[in-house]
Amino acid sequence: MGEFLNSMEWYYLSREKEIIPELSFRGGGRKEFKEWHKKLEFKLKELLGDFPERVPLDPDKLGEEDGGEFIREKYTIATEKNVRVPLYLLKPKNIPEGKKLPAILCCHGHGPFGKDSVAGVTFNQSEREKNIRAHNYNYGEKMAKRGYITICPDFRPFGERVAYTEPFPGRDKCNVYFIKGLLLGEVLLAKNIYDGMRVIDFLCEQKEVNPQRIGCMGLSFGGTMTTYISALDERIKAADIICYLTTTRHYAIETANFCGAQFVPHLYKYADVADIAGLIAPRPLLVESGVNDTCFKFEFSRKAHQHLKKIYESAGALDKLEFEIFMGEHSFAGNKAFSFFDKYLKG
Repeated sequence: MGEFLNSMEWYYLSREKEIIPELSFRGGGRKEFKEWHKKLEFKLKELLGDFPERVPLDPDKLGEEDGGEFIREKYTIATEKNVRVPLYLLKPKNIPEGKKLPAILCCHGHGPFGKDSVAGVTFNQSEREKNIRAHNYNYGEKMAKRGYITICPDFRPFGERVAYTEPFPGRDKCNVYFIKGLLLGEVLLAKNIYDGMRVIDFLCEQKEVNPQRIGCMGLSFGGTMTTYISALDERIKAADIICYLTTTRHYAIETANFCGAQFVPHLYKYADVADIAGLIAPRPLLVESGVNDTCFKFEFSRKAHQHLKKIYESAGALDKLEFEIFMGEHSFAGNKAFSFFDKYLKG
């Protein structure tokens, strides 16, 4: 921040210093970890509110194309009344009959193209190709080439779910839809977590998928989704949080690097970002952080890393927590993730 602080900024910085999240992990052994985990998971679910009433998935296959080493299929599925989620399902070619492969839910970040970039879809448009190069963004495609079945959905309000448009020019659509939902008693992030869980339901219905070997990964907002879905859905056996883990003080109070699609009302009264990631413990977790990331600055990510280490150590699972600190910007490092998922999903 600059040297000058207006009275509003001064107020929020001062207030943050007074807050000690009530359920932030304080340390201890496995007993304390289990008690903490139970309390924070319960509180998180309470803050998110009720998930929608389930409806049949009713998958509608819209087409498929040859991706060279894989087949890219396009579907929509129903997740709740009046809601269908567009997604790409990428399957390696020539899967032997009866063979079941590990699978990864690949979550997109912010940006105009949603799931498309993650799935490697460019329509030969230079702007889309540039988007992928800038963030090494096509990890759904990369993991499919390495023998995983990957699934790449559009979350609300991105990609096809807003027809690749900005519905409210001059305003952040995430904030607008967050407020609209809150007026109706809904939290936008909760809706997306629910959609992600239903996408996993669809993934588990695929005859080629091993439902006991499912992972999750995502960059930026995709890291948000990876964190929360993995924390609340134990079907995720290994997760990769990419360029998201930081402190609330940094991303939300000192700066404004957030939006309504990533927001849990009243969360900081109870927990910081690393605490939510800690709910993934004792399952395997990889955290990627770019030293030159200007969205989530590394000095604050490192503080979150240290807190997360304490949680995993108390869970008796420090050997299942890995970090990749790379010299890049806000992007998928594309190095350690491959061996990490091979270790825990391919075994």
